[in-house]
Amino acid sequence: MDPVERGGLADLVIRDADVADGTGAPSYRADVAIRGGRITSVVREAAAAGCGRPRARRALDAEGLVLCPGFIDMHAHSDLALLRDPEHVAKAAQGVTLEVIGQDGLSYAPVDDATLEKVRRAVAGWNGLGDDADFTWRSVGAYLDRLDHGFGGEGIAVNAAYLIPQGTVRALAVGWEDRAATAAELDRMRRLVAEGLEQGAVGLSSGLTYAPGMYATHAELTELCRVAASYGGYYCPHHRSYGAGALRAYREMLDLAREAGCPLHLAHATLNFGPNRGRAPELLALLDEALDGGADVTLDTYPYTPGCTTLAALLPSWASAGGPDAVLARLDDPQSAERIRHDLETAGSDGCHGVPVQWETIEVSGVVDPALAGHVGRTVRETAALRGESPWTVARRLLVEDRLGTTILQHVGHEENVRAIMRHRAHTGGSDGILRGAKPHPRAYGTFPRYLGRYVRELGVLSLEECVAHLTGRPAARLRLPDRGAVREGYRADLVLFDPLTVAAGSTFERPRALPTGIPYVLIDGRFVIEDGRRTDVLAGRAVRRTPA
Repeated sequence: MDPVERGGLADLVIRDADVADGTGAPSYRADVAIRGGRITSVVREAAAAGCGRPRARRALDAEGLVLCPGFIDMHAHSDLALLRDPEHVAKAAQGVTLEVIGQDGLSYAPVDDATLEKVRRAVAGWNGLGDDADFTWRSVGAYLDRLDHGFGGEGIAVNAAYLIPQGTVRALAVGWEDRAATAAELDRMRRLVAEGLEQGAVGLSSGLTYAPGMYATHAELTELCRVAASYGGYYCPHHRSYGAGALRAYREMLDLAREAGCPLHLAHATLNFGPNRGRAPELLALLDEALDGGADVTLDTYPYTPGCTTLAALLPSWASAGGPDAVLARLDDPQSAERIRHDLETAGSDGCHGVPVQWETIEVSGVVDPALAGHVGRTVRETAALRGESPWTVARRLLVEDRLGTTILQHVGHEENVRAIMRHRAHTGGSDGILRGAKPHPRAYGTFPRYLGRYVRELGVLSLEECVAHLTGRPAARLRLPDRGAVREGYRADLVLFDPLTVAAGSTFERPRALPTGIPYVLIDGRFVIEDGRRTDVLAGRAVRRTPA
């Protein structure tokens, strides 16, 4: 007798779906029954003829649709968006049912009052200043509880897992200065990381081209990774260079993870800028060598060539020391500003990944001050030409007037690298989506349907089943989630139904907030978040806490 029959009617049965189950195995036609937020039976077409089809209070005809696990965004910047926007359609409409936040070493827990104030300013380009957030938490556990009880206690739009941000931890224990941590400060950082993991964080992130995390030594990072590993967590670094020193930076992270005995997940694992054109095979050889030697390594990418960050992130590390006020003071000082210009335009600052900045590749995508909106959609060089000024004059003024909050697109990627890396056996998907700004990167609204539409259907870079595994089962394994990432009896009913013939990203660089097509249904915990292509009022998302080792 079918499991649903034994326990009564299911809440929902999805009939005649083509199931891509998240493992990469060939898809198959089946009925899938759901009750109480979990999958209670998966009855393949051939089996249904012998034992009968599952019965439910509601049946959904999925003829022509692919049913797969919900997509897991392994690199998200929705730390405040989840608390300010109950619809969060940017991710829900893509089929994302879980986001991993706390990325790039900077987020809002653990903090004290002084650290929180500086962090809010440091990441204003990612999330805004947060004037519309209540910031009632200070610890990791309290932040996760706040997610659980979002919007009047109902919850949030999609599920969220949290990485402890190493830069925030360093700011809290050491400050924003460019110096080595003392033994006492290192001990405090170890305790902060341990406490965050005990409270439910899934790992540790770094932003090693962002202050103050970039000031940590290899030895300091290794010690913190040992703590993460002892709790079953993983390390997710935005490493020290994606440009001139990219392969050396990747090698450092592989060495560090090996020394610490810590699983490694490489954030937005791209190879950008002119020096790295066509060099993806070298990176993949490094990864294969590590994997073949027993390393536990995964990575994520987004399926676009431009990147996105803040204009302030390009500054050299020495100019970022001391926090936002110190940076603004240096920009105001003519001698310091000239030194910054030289590092950016001639030497190649570490903030710009060791490559001299090409202002024609730096497009302003968002500003904090509405009076500066005229910059949006233009490169720094274009604005400079219109005003008869040097690019540095324009950039410096923008940094000062926007109080370091300007967001940019960097047109520095290479399509051949993007395609090669996404084929790799360690690959997962991550949007790196920054949701604020007048012209955000379209990856925030389009990463997952673009994988399926552009790189599966149109280009054949990945098979459908393989791509689904990259976006579901593989990230669930990295996060050590025992009941997500597969269409399987007993698993949570976080599911997506999409049309393989029409699924596509709607977002473009011209219309970055256009929603995808071909994703009519998304369920979280067995409840429709997207139904008939429209966002419902369901808030089924919760904080997903670390599974104990």
